[in-house]
Amino acid sequence: MPHIDYFCATLSPYVYLAGTRLEEIAADHGATITYKPLDVVALFGRTGGTSPAERHPSRQEYRAQELRRQSEKTGLTLNLKPAFWPTNGAPAAYAIIAAQSAGGGDVGALVHFICAAVWAEDKDIAQDDVIRDCLSRAGFDPDLADKGLMAGAETYSANLEEAVNRGVFGTPFYIADNDERFWGQDRLVDLDQYLMSLA
Repeated sequence: MPHIDYFCATLSPYVYLAGTRLEEIAADHGATITYKPLDVVALFGRTGGTSPAERHPSRQEYRAQELRRQSEKTGLTLNLKPAFWPTNGAPAAYAIIAAQSAGGGDVGALVHFICAAVWAEDKDIAQDDVIRDCLSRAGFDPDLADKGLMAGAETYSANLEEAVNRGVFGTPFYIADNDERFWGQDRLVDLDQYLMSLA
């Protein structure tokens, strides 16, 4: 059975624009997914990247155009200047970690709901009520927002270290069997083709 390690960030517009296509691809190939939320700004600092705010204006302008184009391509509404970005994405990441551990709901949907809260709904994902709502909508106990915070923080930190050690430098980042790596939601087609080649 194929497996995908999915390094994601709760504040990434590109994770949002991935929608639930990863989950659809995994279902088509009988693949399992392990979600590994991390601090993408810290990842940039560890792997030679820079945060969006610190990039040259030409890069910022291109990013805005690309986000608009990708939003149109996917049909997902995206606010280029969300009301609560940046914010503290860690609590929402801890909720994803707790939900994955607890089971019983749809982790892929949870990731998407959290990112949509930022990029489409102008909600602050650092707020407990927003996280609880996303958990509930994805079929999880909303009280997971308040459970396992220490373990969540430890896993969140460990995910960053693992990402650096495995060659991850941005999100979304997918690592399939045989250490085959795919960066960006626009590489999901390539991931799909790779999994097809394993059959």
